[in-house]
Amino acid sequence: VDIGYLHTGIEKTAEALTYSQAITITGRMDYLAPLSNNLAYCLAVEKLLGIEVPKRAQYIRVLLTELTRIASHLVWLGTHAIDLGAMSVFLYCFREREDILKVFEMVSGQRMMTSYFRIGGLALEPPTGWAGPVEKIVQTFPSRIDEYEDLLTKNRIWLGRTQGVGMLSAQDAIAFGVSGPSLRGSGVDYDVRKYFPYSSYDEFDFQVPVRTECDCYARYMCRVAEMRESLKIVRQALGKIPAEGPIKADAPGIVPPQREKMKTEMEALIYHFKIYTEGFAPPPGEVYQRVESPRGELGCFIASDGSPKPYRMRMRTPSFVNLQALQKMVEGHLIADVVASIGTLDIVLGEIDR
Repeated sequence: VDIGYLHTGIEKTAEALTYSQAITITGRMDYLAPLSNNLAYCLAVEKLLGIEVPKRAQYIRVLLTELTRIASHLVWLGTHAIDLGAMSVFLYCFREREDILKVFEMVSGQRMMTSYFRIGGLALEPPTGWAGPVEKIVQTFPSRIDEYEDLLTKNRIWLGRTQGVGMLSAQDAIAFGVSGPSLRGSGVDYDVRKYFPYSSYDEFDFQVPVRTECDCYARYMCRVAEMRESLKIVRQALGKIPAEGPIKADAPGIVPPQREKMKTEMEALIYHFKIYTEGFAPPPGEVYQRVESPRGELGCFIASDGSPKPYRMRMRTPSFVNLQALQKMVEGHLIADVVASIGTLDIVLGEIDR
């Protein structure tokens, strides 16, 4: 495996931008789960600043990142299935993903690179009626997952292509630093949402799917079960989000004021101008924040020298780390099995060559 041909330079670019400007480029790493990247970065900067995000914003963040997880798994399942010759599943998965992207577009104005999470909270108040389409997804999606399983889970061709293929023992997975469903498919019960809760995840009831077969089929089953668990979290978040309340922390000079205040208060106008022209300067220090992205543990390290731009920004991306295990998984197999193995690792090249 030869890594390093995309050369986006995202981390170095972030060091030339203010903290707020860098949110936009983090979404370009794992472009199938941009909100997960935004969340890791925002949480890291908030930790550096010592900002507490309002509960309403935390719950909305959880809801949208879990929808992102489902949308990402749908792309994985559809493309993985078509790689192994199952055409119909690809069409079904993208049908459901479209419903989720419409929710993102309704909330932020963008389908993929939403940049909806901001330091201190959210960019905008969600529009009236936005919960309706989410409730529809919650109601209809379980039967859609059943359809995927009817097509694949006991399909003889699918079993032949995935069972006993791409073996990765728990010991090897840990040694390579593998995380996410690729690790849990090897029997290791580790999920950042459970072990290092963030954004109020400790208030949600969900299970972490784990399989012990250590093969491609186990990783497939983990991700399918994960979609069901994410749906449970979305359902709980809908019930937790207060109808009213702030969506941004009260931090003048860091969090931009409401546009209504800018029209009537000179102080608010000055804060807005200074935030967007000069940025804000966190105290000197270093922070590391981890989240559970659809591919595994996504970590963000930021070093501040007291200026309005990060002195150093470094992302620990799961695709990059998980890809190390590929050579171990494919030794002794056929070339066709490499396709199945790399598919169940679910890599995104954007966050490998970031």
